[in-house]
Amino acid sequence: MSGLHHVTAIAGDPIRNFGFYTRDLGLRFVKKTVNFDDPGTYHFYYGDETGRPGTILTFFPWAGVAAGRRGVGETHQTAFRVPQRSLGYWTQRFTEKGIAYEALEKRFGESVLPFTDPDGMALALIGIPGAENEPGWSNGDVPAEHAIRGFHGVTLLLDSAAKTAAILTDVFGFEETGREGSVIRFKAAGDVEGSVVDIYEAKGFLRGHQGGGSVHHIAFRAADDAEQGKMAQKLVSNHGLHPTEQRDRNYFRSIYFREPGGVLFEIATDIPGFAVDEPVATLGRDLKLPSFLEPHRKQIEGVLPSLEETVS
Repeated sequence: MSGLHHVTAIAGDPIRNFGFYTRDLGLRFVKKTVNFDDPGTYHFYYGDETGRPGTILTFFPWAGVAAGRRGVGETHQTAFRVPQRSLGYWTQRFTEKGIAYEALEKRFGESVLPFTDPDGMALALIGIPGAENEPGWSNGDVPAEHAIRGFHGVTLLLDSAAKTAAILTDVFGFEETGREGSVIRFKAAGDVEGSVVDIYEAKGFLRGHQGGGSVHHIAFRAADDAEQGKMAQKLVSNHGLHPTEQRDRNYFRSIYFREPGGVLFEIATDIPGFAVDEPVATLGRDLKLPSFLEPHRKQIEGVLPSLEETVS
C-alpha cells in the first residue's frame, strides 16, 4: 500500500486549532501529545475513527507564531476526500460557520471546494463519487454521511517537477496520470486515502516562508521497517539523497529527507498505530508522552493550555 501517511502543519493558537478541526470539520482528535523536540508545545493528531494512515493531519500549534508566506518549495494545498453529493452540505456549513471558501472548481474532472483554516492554511474538499460507501466517523455534529473520509492528496508548488517526479515514481510507486496546464498529477495504486500528489510547476515564483498556516512536512507510507529500508536505499543509490536515521515517534517510525524541490518529506511506517498506548474508544482523551518525557509530565502539563473547556 502506498500513498500519504500524514501531513504535518504549523498553527497558532492551539485551542482555536482544536475547535476548528474537531468541531467545524468534524475530524476525530486521535492523539494529544507534545512535540518530542519541543515538549512545551502540543502535537495534535486529527483523523478518522482509528487514525488510519492516509487520514492523519497533525499540527505543531505555536501560540503567537508569525504567518507563513506561500511560495515555491512547499506544499501549496492539502485536500480531503468527501462524498460527491456532500459538497452542497459543506458549502452551506462553511457559510454558516464563517469559514473562508472559494467557488467550486474542476480539476482533472473532479469537483474541488477550496477553503482556508483560521491560520490561512490552504485546504480543499474533493467530491469523490462512491466515497459515501467508505466508513465515515461522526462527532455528533457533522453527520457520518457527509464526514471527511481522509486525504485526497497534496499539491506541491515547485520550480521544476522532474527530480521530484522521479522520487514519487521510483521510490513511492506513484504514476503520472495526467496534466492540466502547469499541474502534473501523480497517483498511487488504488483509489484510497492520500493517493494523489499534484506538482504545480511555477518557475520563478517567490520561495515560500514557513510559519502559521504552512505545511511543515508530508509523510509517505511504508508498511514496516523493511519497506522503509528499501525506500531509503533507493533514495541513496538512485537519487543521491541521504535520509536521516530512523526516529521512533511512538505511533510510527520515521526517516526524513528534503526532496530536490525543497519540501521536507518523511517516510513513516504504518505500524504500530495510534491504539498502541490507549484504546480506540478513548483516543485523544489523555495527554500521551513518550517514555523519555514521562518523568517530566507534571512540568509539561503545567505549561500546556487546557483543552477541557473546548472539549465540553
